[in-house]
Amino acid sequence: MIGFSSFAHGHDGELLSGIHGGDGDPDAATAVLLHGAGNGSTRRLLPLLEEFVARGCRGLAFDFSGHGESTGRLAELSLKRRFEQAVAVIDARTPANGPLVLVGFSMSGQTVADLARHYRRRVVALGLCAPAVYAADAWPLPFGDGAGRFTEILRTPGSWRTAPALEVLRTYRGRAVLAVPGTDSVIPAEVTASVAAALAANASFTRLDLPRAEHRLGLWFRDHAEDRRRFVDVVLADGAQGPPFGSGRPGEAAPFDRRRHDPNDRP
Repeated sequence: MIGFSSFAHGHDGELLSGIHGGDGDPDAATAVLLHGAGNGSTRRLLPLLEEFVARGCRGLAFDFSGHGESTGRLAELSLKRRFEQAVAVIDARTPANGPLVLVGFSMSGQTVADLARHYRRRVVALGLCAPAVYAADAWPLPFGDGAGRFTEILRTPGSWRTAPALEVLRTYRGRAVLAVPGTDSVIPAEVTASVAAALAANASFTRLDLPRAEHRLGLWFRDHAEDRRRFVDVVLADGAQGPPFGSGRPGEAAPFDRRRHDPNDRP
């Protein structure tokens, strides 16, 4: 088993618990894994993080406040605070200006899009696993107890259609993988189709269907090593055309040495 170190990062009056590993090569991309909502936590993502580190990546994952071993109350969390917490941990635990591979589950599909917009050229690959996207009005609101404004917006039919995250994904030009479970009782099929269409616009895009899986793909990858390896294979596959978001000179390669992450070069 690959060795990981734990950490506690102080942010906004809370302690965010996380793990990191594979820190030997300062030039390697950092795979940042972000869990979903509800009872999601970093613990179930450890085998997937190990897989990325085994391919030469640095690895980083943490529990959002109110989750896992982090402090705070889930009802006080919001999409905005999730983004701010992720930025705080990434800035503290990754090399400055180093390349990032962002992987998000369910609600963290939104957070991955927020981070892609924030870090721009640093983001060389996205892995979206049964992702959700949200209306702009929902972004700053606390999740609450299930009866507040956040929930009201979520339950408004079609509120997600104007989600700013879709435009972020539409303009992204790096490597992108959408993992889709065969049965998803959480994310509507229309949301998944819209995310796929957005990624197909400009990214080097792969849709990875997992017919026997259900929504909680973190648990699925934990328990199914073959699919876990296949997912990492396609996320790290060479195929991006030009820099993310089209910044820089035409045809300029994204700042990511993919030779370090040959999917056929396993230990």
